[in-house]
Amino acid sequence: MIGLRPGEQQPTPADLAVLELLAVPLAAALHATDLTRQLQHSRERIVAAREEERRRIRRDLHDGLGPTLAGAAFQADAVRNLLAFDPERAAVLLAELRSEVGGAVAEVRRLVDGLRPPDLDQLGLLGALRERAVRLSWRADGIPLQVRVQVPERLPALPAAVEVAAYRIAIEALTNAARHARASRVDLRIEIGDGLGLEVCDDGSPVGEETAWTPGVGITSMQERAAEPGGRCVAGQGRVVATLPLGGAL
Repeated sequence: MIGLRPGEQQPTPADLAVLELLAVPLAAALHATDLTRQLQHSRERIVAAREEERRRIRRDLHDGLGPTLAGAAFQADAVRNLLAFDPERAAVLLAELRSEVGGAVAEVRRLVDGLRPPDLDQLGLLGALRERAVRLSWRADGIPLQVRVQVPERLPALPAAVEVAAYRIAIEALTNAARHARASRVDLRIEIGDGLGLEVCDDGSPVGEETAWTPGVGITSMQERAAEPGGRCVAGQGRVVATLPLGGAL
């Protein structure tokens, strides 16, 4: 706050010149302070999200995979003890052990899939989306659904967070169209400009269109997915548009 000297009605030209000189560095300092505060908040959110994910994985390992592997170890001991005098019972336990190990493998795959969709590593983003488009070519009521994928021939190297967010948003939007919209066609488009632009549009309408459309859990999930790497997602009736930053990917 700037004050005046006793007896002055307004700042003198010399005072105004000094204030003009100070205005730019003060504005820069305030802007830097605000950026530092935003950066700190972003770091706090990242750390909190990371710790929550670690907690989830630890819980899944402790409550799911841990007991399964412990039970398999006990069964292996039992089989070893029975082999000499009761081979038939040992064979039964071996079959059960095989089933337990199969369940453990399925649990590991579930945990891995939760960290990153395996289709992205195997097929890349475009290949994974085309593969899912084929799987979602039928509506929930059994009527065929034409899914058209309009994407560049090649994509630049994408940040991992952007790649996962684009995949999750696209799949959620396509799935919503197949399950809830009375559509005959869904278009998925991806464009690369200042960022990655993603759009999913269908030509249908939700069941019960006489009632007002309200966003559900899937819409909120897509918006959160887009926000994680610093993007945004807007969803309306029959249309989802997301923009994701590429950072230094280009």
